[in-house]
Amino acid sequence: MPRIIGVDIPREKRTIIALTYLYGVGKSNAKTILAEAQVDPNKRAKDLTEKEISGITAVIQRSVKVEGDLRRDLQQNIKRLMDIRAYRGLRHLKGLPVRGQRTHTNSRTRKGPRKTIGGLSKKPPAPK
Repeated sequence: MPRIIGVDIPREKRTIIALTYLYGVGKSNAKTILAEAQVDPNKRAKDLTEKEISGITAVIQRSVKVEGDLRRDLQQNIKRLMDIRAYRGLRHLKGLPVRGQRTHTNSRTRKGPRKTIGGLSKKPPAPK
């Protein structure tokens, strides 16, 4: 299994698809990377030579922010929004949808499973 930037990419998939297993690399990014590294996108990952793998790795390190660096940047951006008490930051803090979706119904992904509140049953009056 070839390793690129510390991630094992699947052997049997085409290289252009295998690169999308890296966090921060989509199809268009993968296409650009392979063109710059001069590697055939239709070649299977298992057929890549060490030279091609090192070329792909060099291009990624030079031009694309991926994996840990990208995750760290995203977390810092969210933390900054929370620190300055921006509206989006407050939504992150409260665990609610950030991008304007309705919350009366739906948004179960952010809010978690429903917390059922049972109806108050009326107790019969105590006998005298």
